[in-house]
Amino acid sequence: MGHEVDCSECAHKAGRPRNEGVRQKIIDAALTLLEEGGYAKVTCDGIAQRAGCGKATIYRWWPNKAAVVINAFVESVSPELPNEKLSCVQEYVTGHLARFTRMLMGRNGRILAAVIAAAQDDREVAEAYLTHWLRPRRAVSRRILGEYQQEGQLRADVDIGTLLDAIYGPLHFRLLARHEELTLEYAAELAKVLLDGFLPRREAAAPCAPEDGKA
Repeated sequence: MGHEVDCSECAHKAGRPRNEGVRQKIIDAALTLLEEGGYAKVTCDGIAQRAGCGKATIYRWWPNKAAVVINAFVESVSPELPNEKLSCVQEYVTGHLARFTRMLMGRNGRILAAVIAAAQDDREVAEAYLTHWLRPRRAVSRRILGEYQQEGQLRADVDIGTLLDAIYGPLHFRLLARHEELTLEYAAELAKVLLDGFLPRREAAAPCAPEDGKA
């Protein structure tokens, strides 16, 4: 969900300063290998070979394979998903669903699916995914939606955690189950259904004007 996510703790801080060029090659190699063969086939040996560095370089900066992969995913996807408060909750939910769906429709969606699949069997992946991606992004969104609720833009009885599950659950379901295609049209319809259910009745059919330059 946004630039607020900090995965810097994935990397070791001891040792020599990181060469950013080598580091980026490691990040790119991890993403490529993950997309090509899934998490199970990614190894630090393979990452090192693809990046043209020694395996010791990887372990100097990351504690394990899971940390490399999640760090790579977070850095790749965060620029696509800014997470900031907008002029109204309608604009926030509609725009955020569109951006998240667009991300899922591309390379980062395939990478996310591979990460979620790996997290079912690998505790290190699951913990890294929750610690450096899901929980920080939910915390930011929870704060933003809570502010809208305090302003009267969401029903007072709405549980923010349930709303977040309702926003993201259907998109993750389509990503993983593949029973239906992910489309921007689906994202727009999902936003309408959610807003009809969670807005105060007087505002359910009254869209706000987007801020200049926001989409």
